[in-house]
Amino acid sequence: MSAFHGLLLIVTLLPWISPRLGAQAQLTVESEPRLLTAGAPCLFLVRSSVPLQSLKGNWLEREVFFDYDRESGKWYALAGSGIETPPGSHELALEGITSTGARTSLHRDVTVDKATYMTIALRVARKYTEPNARTIERIHEEQILKKEVFAQMSPVRRWDGSFVAPIVSIVTEPFGTARTFNGTVQSVHQGLDYRAEPGTPAAAMNSGTVLLARDLFFEGNTVVIDHGQGLLTLYMHLSAIDVKKGDQVERGQVVGRTGATGRVNAPHLHVAVRWQGAYLDPARLFKLVLPLSGASRNDKVH
Repeated sequence: MSAFHGLLLIVTLLPWISPRLGAQAQLTVESEPRLLTAGAPCLFLVRSSVPLQSLKGNWLEREVFFDYDRESGKWYALAGSGIETPPGSHELALEGITSTGARTSLHRDVTVDKATYMTIALRVARKYTEPNARTIERIHEEQILKKEVFAQMSPVRRWDGSFVAPIVSIVTEPFGTARTFNGTVQSVHQGLDYRAEPGTPAAAMNSGTVLLARDLFFEGNTVVIDHGQGLLTLYMHLSAIDVKKGDQVERGQVVGRTGATGRVNAPHLHVAVRWQGAYLDPARLFKLVLPLSGASRNDKVH
């Protein structure tokens, strides 16, 4: 596992443990990046003074799934704070079980700073701002479908190593931009827009399972990939889809071709990262150096 830079927290806790269960566990917590802002993904890393058989956490009312990295001797979990997260301190709660069966816990505040995002104006076809009754019915049906898709969460980690950009291109609209359509504020941009000629191959940002591969009214041809532990990536406005629901994909595998379907004013690729209901900035996710699984190293992780 590559070295991680930037320590947010260094905390030692001596929890109560029954003498018959063995030595007390001292936990040290780190975070990458060092400063967290609303809308940013992060990696929590925990080191224990005694071996743990399991570690779990809770932050921002979401479950945090930890895996062990033998190479670094640390437990790690990918998490994040949504763009709507209020600035201030938010408790990270950890619970571990040592190799002898003793329980240990840690509760510590993690600070999230306010992020500043810009506002832009766009013009789109009136059907996307003033839909008729038939379209409203379709939108409602698709909202139900997306809610069902987004509610799925596997505790098994499917991502492996760092996430990569789906195409090599210029970002035309960053994450977090407040958007007005035809003069009315209607949404916050919860992803990245890439400049892309129609038909450009779009690749999976990491390994996972395809949860959705179909046309949607606002999003156009869309692919949603489940990377496990509540982490999803979305690929929108595609001209063609190259995968189907249930497919297992690898990082870098082509999942579709860029286009201009759905609510757009020009051809481009929109991608998003969603962690347990919170949208995170994909650009910041790409900067995180994330661990490979033991299987990828041909080494078993305990």
